[in-house]
Amino acid sequence: MPDSINVTETRGVPADTAAATTAAEMLGDRVNGQVIAAKVDGTVVDLWSLIQGNPVVEPVLISDPEGLEVLRHSCAHLLAQAVQRLYPEAQVTIGPVIDDGFYYDFKYDPGFSPEDLSAITKQMQKIVNENLQVTREVLPKADAIALFREMREDYKCEIIEGLDGELFSLYRQGEFVDLCRGPHVPSTRFLKAFKLTSVAGAYWRGSENNAMLQRIYGTAFADKTQLKEHMQRLEEAKKRDHRKVGPALGLFSFHKEAPASPFFHPDGALVYNLLVAYIRRLYEHYGYSEVITPQILDVDLWHKSGHYENYKDNMYFTDIDEREFAVKPMNCPTHCLMYGETLRSYRELPIRFADFGRLHRFERSGVVHGLTRVRSFSQDDAHIFCTPDQIGEEIGSVIKMILSSYVDFGFEETRIYLSTRPEKSIGDDAMWEKAESTLKEALDASGRDYKLNPGDGAFYGPKIDFCVLDAMKREWQLSTVQLDFSLPERFELEFISSSGAAERPVMIHRAILGSLERFFAILLEHTGGLLPLWLAPCQVKLVTVTDNQNDYAARVEAQLREQGIRARADLRNEKLGFKIREAQQAKVPVIAVVGDREVEAGEVAPRLRNGEQMDPMTLEAFALWMGEHSKPGDGGVP
Repeated sequence: MPDSINVTETRGVPADTAAATTAAEMLGDRVNGQVIAAKVDGTVVDLWSLIQGNPVVEPVLISDPEGLEVLRHSCAHLLAQAVQRLYPEAQVTIGPVIDDGFYYDFKYDPGFSPEDLSAITKQMQKIVNENLQVTREVLPKADAIALFREMREDYKCEIIEGLDGELFSLYRQGEFVDLCRGPHVPSTRFLKAFKLTSVAGAYWRGSENNAMLQRIYGTAFADKTQLKEHMQRLEEAKKRDHRKVGPALGLFSFHKEAPASPFFHPDGALVYNLLVAYIRRLYEHYGYSEVITPQILDVDLWHKSGHYENYKDNMYFTDIDEREFAVKPMNCPTHCLMYGETLRSYRELPIRFADFGRLHRFERSGVVHGLTRVRSFSQDDAHIFCTPDQIGEEIGSVIKMILSSYVDFGFEETRIYLSTRPEKSIGDDAMWEKAESTLKEALDASGRDYKLNPGDGAFYGPKIDFCVLDAMKREWQLSTVQLDFSLPERFELEFISSSGAAERPVMIHRAILGSLERFFAILLEHTGGLLPLWLAPCQVKLVTVTDNQNDYAARVEAQLREQGIRARADLRNEKLGFKIREAQQAKVPVIAVVGDREVEAGEVAPRLRNGEQMDPMTLEAFALWMGEHSKPGDGGVP
């Protein structure tokens, strides 16, 4: 929720207050200790907002999604008030609600320490106990600026000066006042279950050219039980953090010589290539043709595609032979060039180009994050060129492809969003209306539930985003399907229809896993590093009891490898317990113990990484068992 808004857009402020009543009064006896706001004809307002007429008024409970947003926004104000009590020299800037919490940015040059967060938390609790009433007032623009200037709140003055309108709303609680559109809780006593989680640096208005601020993050819930459960999930998330798990398992690393660009080690590269192989099998089934395209192309191409105008701040450029070139951030323009090389017949369509080419995007240092936000990456990227009549069938096929892959990777919950035209876009209104309605029809035909995500489409077309929930119920956007009428027009792409006339094809952009780097990270956190047997870089570790079994273990390793099983023998002169613990720490799915009895019987004694001991098996039986449990979607190996 933005921290400021023109009061002409605020709610619950009728012109004739004499004929109005409060939302709380209209709710009557429905107001209790769990009601923190009201919903008037679907719009959330303060309980004491004045209402005219006879609208539909509903209570907003502290546990409702809307109530949780009000609660967290109010906690941001609570945080700011506590900071100003303890550190009067700190200036407040903005404090919005974010996923699972809130933050507030402060101009405080000494910075905040973990000890400071503890002191701030105690002060916040003190304010809660004071049960301060939260009230709203409206001031003319000049008076609002004068008020904050008197308070030496330079950032608030800058915010107001940059906004249109003549009247602005402010919220007060005790001595604290903030520029805000609301709504808020009636009093601070409702803010009983909160916690400050971290502190970080952040540039004012997100620009590296502006002052560095101190950002304090926090979260809040309806009660302490929910807060405790959330904090437990956060602790589990820390344990599963791919930036910790990946390097510990020897999968990847980062170096300052290549900022935000990962180095995949042998085991990491093996997993990476298994992901690519999985997608290639899907391509064979669904009729895609893989292509390879250049990474550096003349900047004229990016002018033609619209990327230069809409995406240049995220691109890398270089001069070669007195010509300006750009490193490709996307594959779509190169696929347009390939399609346009020859005149196509409608009988050739659809044409499906798939490309694992490396992409480079300049992500700001403040937003890069392990593998989930990098500057160098590859996508399981593809573009479908089809006739308008083929759109529904093609999108339906892609949806089937996407949802089946989620099952194979063990994601049980999926959410789908239809993202519409963003503020910055290319193409006319008619094109966008046609594209959005076409995607909606395809989703309706699929029978899957979806939600509208206004303004979040790509600059060249609307899209369908597919999100999964991981083991900790966090939502991750993975797959995307984007409908594009613009690029075929810009590149003058054509096909000859059945009537003999030249027509424009439709271009469908789609990715299943998305960025392979990002998917790698999500999968590591979803599994906690316990990769499924079919993806584990080492599927079985053979551990010998003594050196006497080394020759046999080496032969078993070779035989298993010949059958496509990724086996490794640990022949070190170490104790058996040490070898087993080390294999468990490496999260190897199967550990096969080899002692004198196994050598004599020609067997192995496997145990799963969860400690479950299996009966001894012959090599043939063990290889068969491994094969049966090494398929995508199989959950037989904990």
